[in-house]
Amino acid sequence: MINIKEDEKLSVMNHSCAHLLAQAVKHLYPNALFWVGPAIEEGFYYDIDLGDVTITEEDLEKIEKEMKKCSKSAKNIVRRELSKQEALDMFKDNPYKVELIEKMDDSEVISCYTQGDFTDLCRGPHVENTKMLKYFKLLKVSGAYYKGDSKNKVLQRIYGVCFDSEEDLNKHLEYLEECKQRDHRKLGKELGIFMFSDLVGRGLPMWLPNGFIVRRSLSDYIMNKELELGYKHVLTPSLGNVDLYKTSGHWDHYKEDMFPAMELDDEAYVLRPMNCPHHMMMYKNSLHSYRNLPLRIAEVATDFRYEASGALCGIERARTFTQNDSHIFCTPSQIKQEFEGVVKLILDVYKDFGFENYEFRLSLRDKNDKEKYFDNDEMWDKAENELRKVLKELNIDFYEAEGEAAFYGPKLDVQVKSAIGHDVTLSTCQLDFLLPERFELNYIDENGEKQRPVVIHRAILGSLDRFVAFMLEETKGKLPLWLSPVQIDIIPVSGEHQGEYAYEVKDALEKAGIRVEVDDRNEKLGYRMREAQTRKIPYSLVLGDNEKENKTVTFRRYQSEDKTTVTIEEFVKLIKDEIDNKIRH
Repeated sequence: MINIKEDEKLSVMNHSCAHLLAQAVKHLYPNALFWVGPAIEEGFYYDIDLGDVTITEEDLEKIEKEMKKCSKSAKNIVRRELSKQEALDMFKDNPYKVELIEKMDDSEVISCYTQGDFTDLCRGPHVENTKMLKYFKLLKVSGAYYKGDSKNKVLQRIYGVCFDSEEDLNKHLEYLEECKQRDHRKLGKELGIFMFSDLVGRGLPMWLPNGFIVRRSLSDYIMNKELELGYKHVLTPSLGNVDLYKTSGHWDHYKEDMFPAMELDDEAYVLRPMNCPHHMMMYKNSLHSYRNLPLRIAEVATDFRYEASGALCGIERARTFTQNDSHIFCTPSQIKQEFEGVVKLILDVYKDFGFENYEFRLSLRDKNDKEKYFDNDEMWDKAENELRKVLKELNIDFYEAEGEAAFYGPKLDVQVKSAIGHDVTLSTCQLDFLLPERFELNYIDENGEKQRPVVIHRAILGSLDRFVAFMLEETKGKLPLWLSPVQIDIIPVSGEHQGEYAYEVKDALEKAGIRVEVDDRNEKLGYRMREAQTRKIPYSLVLGDNEKENKTVTFRRYQSEDKTTVTIEEFVKLIKDEIDNKIRH
């Protein structure tokens, strides 16, 4: 997908098209008040206050038609510089623009752009004439808080995109249609993976039987990997005393993202947003020697964060999610070997899933943000320099991103671009000198002296929920065989004649640990075979008289027309080999 904001020509066109949209809206809704209309990575949008009028998807065609009229009018787009007072006078009837102007410095250049009967406050630049804006499409309308603050009024945000040729616009629209088909929210519903209910609560996913199989398979997969590497699995409660988070620092730095405290029996509890404070207390529960470090504690744990309603996106971003979490307690001299072990595990997992398009990001603090990040320059410099040094020694290619660190330390994030263009963090590995200090954690060194351990926070699959969302979109719902809720669909040509044999085959497959269903409904064979394809079941077995007589099965892979007949034993071996070796087709 083209990043429109990074393409100078397209960025100018899309920002100009946002003004064209505003002009058309003003023609159709004279009382409309405008906030901002920037070019963005996917095109442009404009935030608009329409009072009691609500724009629907059906209204977009009408607005587009008016935009085309404005484009054909071929009006020059003229820039004019204003004094602060002139700007205040010009936009006195628009409180959103007035607030913006009042915050501008007296020395700042204020400019507006006029096209025919419409003038908007803007820095620019813009195209020269409205006739240059021919190939555009309005995509959707949604709500957006004024200035992104949930305490403010909800404005209506209209999204669109503009290109300089009809061919490029059509290609982009085809891409957007493909994104719709890959959207994990659509696929999750169609495949019976998860559901939401407003009565249960926004952003609270419920995993249906098919989805639970996928989650359990992922959980078993990563826990088995961890066991092989010496991790110790634990289980901790999904809530904690507020004092726990005051000790860790989360209460001061993360409180706004947490659910409100619950006052009970003279204590205050919160749903936990992360697991590290619990694991710190587990470490502190015992005495530790340098001889038994590193200690690798791991947990598949459910956490809760109060995400803004506008940020919710299916299971990619929800208010409850499950992390494949771990905390490694080690000595300073063990940092390199433990980081290397985590990176090797990440690469091993990505190889199993066939992930190739990813980048390592070193996430650093913003030194000027004293509220978001714990204020200790010495600690931050030490942690960032240590992590940068380790990454270079391990020959890991990475780029740096300021302002993306956790509040307590820098981290290595693995960034992937999802199939529908979302920038997703899948895995993360963080270096932490702060929490061991705040929880007063110790180990006894070789001289019998107390020392502070270093903590490495890591999540290989990250959030299982987000991982499933990514997998659904990446595979378009065609999950690999080992993850598929139903791995084999057995379809007897006639339930009356081959039904008994179908269940005989089912028993043989289930004894081998294969997930299988029999579709012996009184429906036409073609209908049942098409439905198996719709459900994206990896293998369909069609059993007729020949298969029954010869004790064989005829199988067809999903999206393939090729049919192969083998014995039941041969088919079981083929399937087990594909599952055990995580073979992808």
